[in-house]
Amino acid sequence: MKLLSDDLVDTDDFFVEQVHLTAIVFDNTDDVTVWATTFRGDDAHFFHLALPFHDLDTLLRVAGERAAALAEEVADALATTETWPCLLEYTTEQRPPVALPSVALKLSVTYPADAEDEEDPQPHNIFYLEGIYVRLGP
Repeated sequence: MKLLSDDLVDTDDFFVEQVHLTAIVFDNTDDVTVWATTFRGDDAHFFHLALPFHDLDTLLRVAGERAAALAEEVADALATTETWPCLLEYTTEQRPPVALPSVALKLSVTYPADAEDEEDPQPHNIFYLEGIYVRLGP
């Protein structure tokens, strides 16, 4: 699996489809990061997506038949966690990745894919959500 940021050639906003959520991370009560996978060409790519809670709620509502259970799980985690960050993972057979059917996410790049600094030689792989789009027809 490749980092999505490694596959970018510029800093323009772009769309991703075929998104599967693999984790939801609550850094504190005000911050949410989603770990997800997508396909670009024929290759699977991994990325982190920073978003506000109301956008997480929207993503959970478009998660097909798992929507209600996911919303309840998120609410329970937020109400009961005593340590931060709080991690909800979807990477096992019992808790598979969460597909977002018929959804396209418009992402914005936070840093150029080739941005490096002396302390962190890896490219940044965090994107921000610009919009959520759902296909209405076939």
